[in-house]
Amino acid sequence: MSERALVIVPTFNEAQNLPRIVPEILAQDERLEVLVIDDNSPDGTGKLADEMAAEDGRVHVLHREGKLGLGTAYLTGFRWALERDYEYVFEMDADHSHDPKHLTQFLDAAQRADLVLGSRYLEGRVTVVNWPMTRLLLSYFANIYAKVVTGHRIYDATGGFKCFRRKVLEAIDLNAVHSNGYSFQIEMSFRAWRGGFRIVEIPIVFVDRVEGTSKMSGAIVREAIWMVWRLRLKALFRRL
Repeated sequence: MSERALVIVPTFNEAQNLPRIVPEILAQDERLEVLVIDDNSPDGTGKLADEMAAEDGRVHVLHREGKLGLGTAYLTGFRWALERDYEYVFEMDADHSHDPKHLTQFLDAAQRADLVLGSRYLEGRVTVVNWPMTRLLLSYFANIYAKVVTGHRIYDATGGFKCFRRKVLEAIDLNAVHSNGYSFQIEMSFRAWRGGFRIVEIPIVFVDRVEGTSKMSGAIVREAIWMVWRLRLKALFRRL
């Protein structure tokens, strides 16, 4: 069985962060490779990614025509990974809010799980640094809301630092995944949970970005509010 692991890093205007985060990822474990998916960043992020790929065969780049959203970026990366020989597929932000030092912990946990989630709220403990209180409360209670509505048992379903084993992505109908904002994280974890896959959460420290601009918006929040009910209703009708 292949032990290769792919870290998918979507980017839009991350020229300040990408040259630092990619080497840190690769330094954690020799099995790790990086796939940068750039949405035609006007700040030159895509060009920087190409330069890194030319220097290191463990770095790969996909260019998209414009800002098409987080969810579609990850779906593109998942399909790319499934066409190749990767056993582990990670989601990870480019802005250093996700510490690359956690990657080896994910790989260790993936030996006993099908999906490993990096949790900021595991068993009620909050491990978020530098977020304003309003955003922290929104995130914390959004996870409680998603848990109550969908019935899943995940503490941090909205987090974007996770590791899928290949068989999970093979089992999920990626064409049926329609979320594109942060509700994408809820939907993918929910589908894995409904599929009967073993999910393990590990504690991570989440640090708000220092460089660049957050992609959070009101539209993303509204999408998440409605998406959890859509997932609940779909699950209900499948049982009927």
